[in-house]
Amino acid sequence: MIWSHFVELVRSHQRFLLTSHVRPDGDAVGSELAMAAILRQLGKDVLVVNDFAVPPRLQFLDPQRKLKQLGTDISVKQLDACEVMIVLDTSAWAQLGAMAEVVRATGAKKVVLDHHVGGDDLGAELLKDVRAEATGRLVLEAADQLGVEITREIALPLFAAVATDTGWFRFSSTSSTTMRLAARLIDAGVVPEKLYSELYENDSLARLQLMGRAMARARTEIDGRLIHTFVQQADFRATGANPPDTEEIINMTLLVGRTEVAVFLVEQSGGGFRVSFRSRCKLDCNRLAEQFGGGGHKKAAGASLDGPLETVQTRVLDAVRAAMQ
Repeated sequence: MIWSHFVELVRSHQRFLLTSHVRPDGDAVGSELAMAAILRQLGKDVLVVNDFAVPPRLQFLDPQRKLKQLGTDISVKQLDACEVMIVLDTSAWAQLGAMAEVVRATGAKKVVLDHHVGGDDLGAELLKDVRAEATGRLVLEAADQLGVEITREIALPLFAAVATDTGWFRFSSTSSTTMRLAARLIDAGVVPEKLYSELYENDSLARLQLMGRAMARARTEIDGRLIHTFVQQADFRATGANPPDTEEIINMTLLVGRTEVAVFLVEQSGGGFRVSFRSRCKLDCNRLAEQFGGGGHKKAAGASLDGPLETVQTRVLDAVRAAMQ
């Protein structure tokens, strides 16, 4: 990671546009909010625009609604004045949604801050560290390189970014360096108990009912090493849940003893399925997801597949079984 050009880019420009991936998680939203606060502390003009509305469970991080949705809160034309575009937590065209066209068409200088293994060439300067537990770490490193004070406004979304991407510091990506980062953010004003409550103890009844349906369908095989389940559009209609309510369901399946690999299929409103993979063994989820045009990390990845449940389920599970042999 060579930061000198990024620092010069920030110092020599005034108008910045930030964006991240659709189906946003805590790392995407937290990294955007923290980077925006860093740039504003330097006196920069900043817009944060995505092809998504912030999921209800993460809206507490953005009480002033600084994150805008393209086509709803802001138009493409209003982004023309951007001098530098920063893409956070992804380097894949397919994950940008409608913002992909903005990235392609912009005349602004482009930078990507990401920690995922896979990705595309976005025509940007790439600042990527696949060893980082979260993009939030890279945002904190950027703040240090820029000489910015880590205020609570920066620390809170950064803690959320790192905590969510490490499963509240329980995933193998967590290191002593991660804990030192967390301590630093606590010193800046983050109260972990309150943040945890907002993130994980604020569910709706609809989400609980959706989780119940997914758990009831869970099946194990290969001597209990593989667990898989799914939800369909009918489940969302029956429970009143929304797509963001599926987050963390796959991690819950790994609570079953002896499981090593988890697969979770979520039917999309436009057809097809979003498939998530998790591994706590040697199986490489990123390589598995790449077979279906997706990607991510070694321990966690995803892909999108067209087709009915039975077809997608067969294709995916056959590939997982083969990889587990």
